[in-house]
Amino acid sequence: MAETPLEIARTWVEFDNPDDPAERFRCDLTWLTSSWTCIFGAGCQGIYADAPDVGCCTLGAHFADKDDLKNIKKVVAELGEDEWQYYDEGHSKAGWREKEDGDWKTRVVDGACIFHNRPGFPAGTGCALHQHAMLTGVPPHTIKPEVCWQLPIRRTFRTVELNDETSYLEISIGEYDRRGWGPGGHDLDWYCSGNPEAHVGVSPVYVSNEGELRHLMGDAAYDELAIRCEAHLLQATALREAGRGARKLLPLFVHPATLAAEEAADAAAATTKKPRKKAR
Repeated sequence: MAETPLEIARTWVEFDNPDDPAERFRCDLTWLTSSWTCIFGAGCQGIYADAPDVGCCTLGAHFADKDDLKNIKKVVAELGEDEWQYYDEGHSKAGWREKEDGDWKTRVVDGACIFHNRPGFPAGTGCALHQHAMLTGVPPHTIKPEVCWQLPIRRTFRTVELNDETSYLEISIGEYDRRGWGPGGHDLDWYCSGNPEAHVGVSPVYVSNEGELRHLMGDAAYDELAIRCEAHLLQATALREAGRGARKLLPLFVHPATLAAEEAADAAAATTKKPRKKAR
């Protein structure tokens, strides 16, 4: 299925950070209530057509800061040869990290991140760090590079200057679409966030990615976000059930990729007479 356009109408909500009155969150409800889910290994075509098996791990991961790098160093010391296909390469003189434009990132080996286990590896295909988290029972986002676990949620910061010469820090939480990758994002052969093929989750993003959002926002702010997401979903439900004029507003409340995925599922269900399951 074709990706939905980047420039779509969205519903945003703003609220003060309960933990810091000098900060204000701005959150994309259209995205956070969408049915997107990671489909790695279940239909993901990878960002490059010649590397469909490595998802979005083709370029390696840049570290956000020293703490991010330090965290991965700790995990590397825990990984065993049975978990990490490139264990020997990672412990060689070349190591598991490299510099690009002066910044540290995970090293690229054989066309993908050194932590990406390829098809056929006994422990399974995918991120060795993620698999280690699942094996040890810890949330994956606590032991992966920040840029990896945040995707496709994008957090940005902006200082807003008011007319009375006061200011506040605006923290935006939204969709990490193609533009988040920079100019090169438009050249990716496939991308998930706007593609209906990936909008098949059984729970909306704010629920399925609760751990990541709590990490990015804090518990109190996430709780405030969840209340607003729930209210937004009620509004979307009302629009679905309303007349034709109201339904024209649906793309403002429901991500177009989610709508397209629902239409495709309804069409498929009609041929098999099986009702589709809606995200909750």
